[in-house]
Amino acid sequence: NSQEDCYSMIDTKKEQERAELHRVIWSIANDLRGSVDGWDFKQYVLGMLFYRYISENLTEYINTGEREAGNLIFNYALLSDEEAKEAKTGLVEEKGFFILPSELFENVRQNAAQDENLNETLEKVFINIEASAQGTDSEYSFKGLFDDIDVNSNKLGGTVAKRNERLVKLMNGVADMKLGEYQNNTIDAFGDAYEYLMGMYASNAGKSGGEYFTPQEVSELLTRIAVFGKTDINKIYDPACGSGSLLLKAAKILGKDNVRQGFFGQEINITTYNLCRINMFLHDIDYDKFDIAHGDTLTEPKHWDDEPFEAIVSNPPYSIKWDGDANPLMINDPRFSPAGVLAPKSKADLAFIMHSLAWLATSGTAAIVCFPGVMYRGGAEQKIRKYLIENNFIDCVIQLPDNLFFGTNIATCIMVLKKSKLDNATLFIDASKEYVKVTNSNKLTQENIVNIVSAYAERKDKQYFTRLVPNSEIAEQDYNLSVSTYVEQEDTREKIDIVKLNAEIAEIVAREQVLRDEIDKIIAEIEG
Repeated sequence: NSQEDCYSMIDTKKEQERAELHRVIWSIANDLRGSVDGWDFKQYVLGMLFYRYISENLTEYINTGEREAGNLIFNYALLSDEEAKEAKTGLVEEKGFFILPSELFENVRQNAAQDENLNETLEKVFINIEASAQGTDSEYSFKGLFDDIDVNSNKLGGTVAKRNERLVKLMNGVADMKLGEYQNNTIDAFGDAYEYLMGMYASNAGKSGGEYFTPQEVSELLTRIAVFGKTDINKIYDPACGSGSLLLKAAKILGKDNVRQGFFGQEINITTYNLCRINMFLHDIDYDKFDIAHGDTLTEPKHWDDEPFEAIVSNPPYSIKWDGDANPLMINDPRFSPAGVLAPKSKADLAFIMHSLAWLATSGTAAIVCFPGVMYRGGAEQKIRKYLIENNFIDCVIQLPDNLFFGTNIATCIMVLKKSKLDNATLFIDASKEYVKVTNSNKLTQENIVNIVSAYAERKDKQYFTRLVPNSEIAEQDYNLSVSTYVEQEDTREKIDIVKLNAEIAEIVAREQVLRDEIDKIIAEIEG
C-alpha cells in the first residue's frame, strides 16, 4: 500500500507542478494576447521556451561533466566567451549545437530590461545558435528553427521600445515557469508546457489549430496499438506528423531508448514542421535520433530509402485534395500501383493508407485515424479496400466516439494495418460508447483506452462490442468496412410490458375515483 501512496504522492506533485506551469503560461498569454494574435503568440512562447531549454540543457551537460571531473563549483554560465570557445567543436559534435555563455537564456534575460537593443540581441543569438550547427551532422535538425519568432514584428508592438517591453515580459514569463531539475526526470515539464499551449490554441483556434493537434488520449490509444506486444522497435514514423505529439507518445510508452533508431516524420506546413523539431528537443530527443522532413508526403515522400518501420501512427488530414490521376507518375508509384487505382483527387485519405502500408515493416503495425466515409464509399475507394482485404492487410477497424477531436465533432475510426497476420479475418470494435463527457467534448479515459486495447489484443467476439469477421464475409458485403455493418448495436430503449402497463393505468383510474369521492364528501360537509 505504501507503494500506492508513493505513486499517488508523485501524481499529486506532478499535477501541482503542471497546474502551476499552466497558470504561468496563461498569465503570459493574458499579458501578450492583446498584441499578438493567438496562433502567433504560441510560436513566441514555444520559441522562447525552446531557447531557455537548450540553454539550460547545454549548461547542465557541461556542468555535470566538469563536476564529475572534480571541478565542483564550475558553472558554464559564469565562464567568459573566450574560455568557452575552446570547447565549441567538441560540444557541437556531442550536442549538435553551441551557445556562448553571454548568449545563454539566463544571461540575456538578466540584462534584458536594460538592453535597449534586446530585439537585435535576441536575433543575433538565434542566428548564432543555428550557425553553430552549420556544416555538421546536426545542421538539418537546427536549420530555420527560430524562423517563426520574429523579434522585429509589428505584431509585438509598433515601436522598438514597445517590442522590447513585450520581449522582456515574454522572457520573464518563460523564466518563471517551474520546469523542474533535469536530474529529477521531470524534464517533460517542457513537453507538458508545449502540449498545453498546443491544446489551448487548438481548442481556441478551431480549424487552424485542430488540424495540427491530436488529443493526448487518442495519441496514446493509437500508439499502444501500434507497439502492442513489443518492448522495443526499430523506429516510429508518422507521414503527416504535425507537431510530433504522436511520435513522442512512443517515447513515453516504450521509453525513448527502446525506439532504437529514432523518430521519423514528414510535415507539409513549414511552421508546424519547425514546431515538430522544437518539440523533439523539448522532449530530450537528440538531433541524431530524429529525422523530420518538410514537404508533401504523397507526391514527394522523403524517407524512401530508409528501411521499413515497425510502428506507424498517424492522424492525416481528412479528405484533402491531392494530384491523384492528374499526375501520370502516381499510378506507377510503387506505393499506389499495387491497388491498380488511385484514391480520388478530392479525397486523399486512402492514399495515406497505401503510403503507410508501403513504408511498413513485415513485422510492423500501423494505426491510422480515418474519416468514416473511406470505410463505405464506392468507386476507387471501394477498389482500394478490396485490394487491402484480399491481401489480408487490415488487422482491425475501430469505431471511435464522436466529438473527440478539436474542430470536428464527427465520429472517426482507426484502421490498423499489418503485413503478417495469423488469420484471414478482420476485427471490428465498436468503441463509440467508450468515453466520458467533459464540458462540450468527449474524452477517452485510461479505462476506455485499456478496454479498447484489451479487445484488440483478445481478438474475440463480444456482443455489442467486438466481432472477428472472415474476409470472405467482408467480400460479400462489397468490402464495406463500417463497424456498424458487423457489430450489432445494443437496443438501449426501455422495453415496455403492455399488459402490466394497462393494469397500472386501471389502478390509477380506480384510485382517482376514490379520491374524487372523498373530495366530494369534504365539499358537501363544508357547504352543509
